[in-house]
Amino acid sequence: MHDSSLKSTATKGIIWSAVDKFAVQSGQFFVGIVLARILLPEDFGLIGMLTIFIAISQTFIESGLGVGLIQRQNRSDIDFSTLFVFNLAVSSFFYFALFFSAPFISSFFGQPRLTDLTRILGLILFLNAFAIVQRTKLTILIDFKSIAKSNVIGMIAGGLCGIFAALNGYGVWSLVIQMLIGSFSSSVTLWFLSNWFPSISFSKKSFKSLFGYGSKLLAAGLYAQLLNNVYNICLGKFYTTATLGYYVRAKSFADISAGTVVSILQQATFPILTKVQHDKEKLVSIYSRIIRMSAFLIIPLMTLIALLAKPIVILLLTEKWNSLIPLLQWIVFSRVFLPMSALNMSLLNAVGRSDLFLKVDLSKLPLTILAMIITIPLGVKAIVIGHVVTSAVFFAVNAYLPGKFYGYGFIKQLKDMLPFLLAAIGMTIVVFIVSYFISNLILQLLLGTIVGIITYLFICWLLKLNELTEVWKLFLNLRKRQHSK
Repeated sequence: MHDSSLKSTATKGIIWSAVDKFAVQSGQFFVGIVLARILLPEDFGLIGMLTIFIAISQTFIESGLGVGLIQRQNRSDIDFSTLFVFNLAVSSFFYFALFFSAPFISSFFGQPRLTDLTRILGLILFLNAFAIVQRTKLTILIDFKSIAKSNVIGMIAGGLCGIFAALNGYGVWSLVIQMLIGSFSSSVTLWFLSNWFPSISFSKKSFKSLFGYGSKLLAAGLYAQLLNNVYNICLGKFYTTATLGYYVRAKSFADISAGTVVSILQQATFPILTKVQHDKEKLVSIYSRIIRMSAFLIIPLMTLIALLAKPIVILLLTEKWNSLIPLLQWIVFSRVFLPMSALNMSLLNAVGRSDLFLKVDLSKLPLTILAMIITIPLGVKAIVIGHVVTSAVFFAVNAYLPGKFYGYGFIKQLKDMLPFLLAAIGMTIVVFIVSYFISNLILQLLLGTIVGIITYLFICWLLKLNELTEVWKLFLNLRKRQHSK
């Protein structure tokens, strides 16, 4: 693929991936606000208790095979059919495992309602499994427009049904309805848009080849899901359901913003990086630009959320969520390095080194266990502060191998991020001053956001940062396309 063609494909992929993620995340953010105003923190806590069981099951179902297909250069229809049959078989196994273990889960947390919740919410495993191959095929084609359509349809359908259920007094079941309807709508849309239908064929040779690559990602995925959700188990077991609800919502706020940036860049750039995996110079050039753009977007965003956490929480969720404020202020800073850290790991997958992906992930286990031992007995605020410390260390760990193999490691990445950190510090000072002299929460939020963004962009302009120019050119190109239609 020629440079111009590759650049054009990457640009279109990023644009449609951005449309997808921003539309879906904005919609989910709005739906989440509406539901949080109607429901209680305890309702979110109950779903939080089940998150780890659904997440681990989903990781086994995917098993890294879809990523293996994307990374593979030569693919056949039997590869896709093999993946489809595997997904259905494993999803069936884990659904019935959840169904019969539901009473034990309920007993462990001391929450009788979890039995029925587990058995119904577990159906999402089937719904997701039906569309994994379709999503994978569209990703290989870099057809993020179709993926965006399916995600947006799922978000709207699930959100509307969830809000309707909440308004009619369904409580925690509103969240279950939202998730199931959303997944069903998205999966059905993917079937129509992908133009691929399974032959129900299974090849042992194909599976062995895909699993050889995906098994490392499976192990890494299981490890990551356990670490991401083990706090839910501990908080659900040793603290109140409401406490877990606050923690879940704080993570949700932070993940919607940071996770959007991560998803956009990973989804759009992974297939691009795989195409240039044998051209070291081009790979590093593309990769360093992605790191800088990630920092340009995520650092000011996380900083603004922390600075304006009080008006955000009270105005959007009401005062019954006040306990969320300090948790949100800390947890967003644990997401500052998330996009760059995730991209370092994604690079290993793009060049076919899923074995190193697993080794790097496992190397972080001792620090994770230490953080848990120290913070869990101290309470939920200590836990989120621990997240900040470990995320910074993990970024350095994840950047080690890119530095070793490509000469673009932790120090160079941090150096590339430094101008954006300085701009964010300047923004912090200005927003803090503005907020100090304004007591009205609405004005705090509006002026803080406007002044913060203007200050950050102005400092970036003074520092002559290329990312500001690139974003501006992209904006102008989008306007030209709109006018030309």
